[in-house]
Amino acid sequence: MFHLRSRRRLGLAVPVVLSLTASLGFLPSAASAAPAAASTAPAADGPSLAYVVNTATGHRTVASVRKAVTANGGSIVATYDRIGVLVVHSSNPDFGRKMRAVRGVQSAGATRTAPLGAAGTTDEGAVQVLSKAQAAKLAQRSASGQEPLEADQWDLRAIGADKAARINPGSRSVTVGVIDTGVDDTHPDIAPNFSAAQSANCVSGKADTTYGAWRPVDADHYHGTHVAGEIAAARNGTGVAGVAPGVKVASITVAQPDSTQLFYPESVVCAFVFAADHGVEITNNSYYVDPWLYNCMDDPDQRAIVDAVNRAQLYAQRKGTLNVASAGNSNDDLDVRALVDESSPDDSTPVTRTVDPHKCFDVPTQLPGVVTVSATGVKGAKSYYSSYGKGVVDVAGPGGDRYQIPDTPSQNGRILSTLPNGQYGFLQGTSMASPHVAAVAALLKSTHPRATPARLQTLLKAQADNPGCPTDPYDGDGDGVVDATCVGGKRVNGFYGSGIVNALRAVR
Repeated sequence: MFHLRSRRRLGLAVPVVLSLTASLGFLPSAASAAPAAASTAPAADGPSLAYVVNTATGHRTVASVRKAVTANGGSIVATYDRIGVLVVHSSNPDFGRKMRAVRGVQSAGATRTAPLGAAGTTDEGAVQVLSKAQAAKLAQRSASGQEPLEADQWDLRAIGADKAARINPGSRSVTVGVIDTGVDDTHPDIAPNFSAAQSANCVSGKADTTYGAWRPVDADHYHGTHVAGEIAAARNGTGVAGVAPGVKVASITVAQPDSTQLFYPESVVCAFVFAADHGVEITNNSYYVDPWLYNCMDDPDQRAIVDAVNRAQLYAQRKGTLNVASAGNSNDDLDVRALVDESSPDDSTPVTRTVDPHKCFDVPTQLPGVVTVSATGVKGAKSYYSSYGKGVVDVAGPGGDRYQIPDTPSQNGRILSTLPNGQYGFLQGTSMASPHVAAVAALLKSTHPRATPARLQTLLKAQADNPGCPTDPYDGDGDGVVDATCVGGKRVNGFYGSGIVNALRAVR
């Protein structure tokens, strides 16, 4: 069920922020959110599920709720005191309802619809692995001063990243945290810039910093390694180059280790808190939180998911972390009042439903302050799969497009980057666009080290190049059918937000 932004994902608009703030009715206080020790609870009658329990902050309230969790048949995995989020396992089928009645509890609900042990991502289509023979042939085509495979990296040149690297490749004091399927830090292009001290495995909802725990469990969990290479693959005479080859990259693993690779809320809560508490300046989020593509506020379980993840990402922002996320690959106009969701819940049996994205939120990318990214191809046009929407998309970045063919040795319109076990391969998707933006944000942070997350977002928009809405009807796949309608002007529009990010401008 590999959904690392492989399906749709929405973004942030001002009305959404206001609606979300009003719906949740809180802004959690900032402070240390370190998890407390785990406790145990008696088993109950149903299958074991994971829950988030969200409380008012304060030592007495949290302590009281912890006791109630145990009394109602829950086992506490982690307690993030200062944001008031408890990660709990329980086999009591009535656990959520009972906890919502506990004094001090603001929301509580199951984070999945299938039993424990049975989020996803946003790449579009299968990976195309570059063979050793292809890599060797490509290396012969690289120009002086380029990395061996850089001739196929049209995306670097599209945003001036190749020129930017000669001016400022990024600061070693800036780290981008890849919240994903894990990163292979032994890869020769990633190892020079990898920060083990800022990496962890958050799959359980509690950070595991055991050495190597952040790595992908197998080569099929390649998504995070590809993203990490796009951001910070070193210019070391090997393979490819990242957009910000001088910054550090960390891995915070949140994907389930099985073939589903689902990204559950408790894992993402842990990831945002860990990133914030370990000095990560920027996070990349190329996924939506499972099991719901949209989390509707009139459902108690889905409301609790929005509440918990929002507390964690707001905590990260207050600690100085900018969160960047992908816009999804359904080619949906996200500035509408009704969308059909046929994929949720994705951990059991999906049920077709019509949702209003102003009331049912894609998490984390529709949350306040998160930078929403659409994808473009080599021609600078919106990628055929990329979702869009005026007031939703903040900026755009190269994500690849198999219909926009570059003048490169491989003539492959996708994005070339690192894969586990020292390999390289092509992927396309808003999953690939988001790390380009995260990397440019890292360059901006390197140039403006005192910039807050809000200031970085402003700078991202200010330095972007906006091609404006296309003058001809948009037909992304060339089949003669109009696929999307762009609304807006040259300054801000639904396809590109404030424009396509520019690495060269970011370092000048």
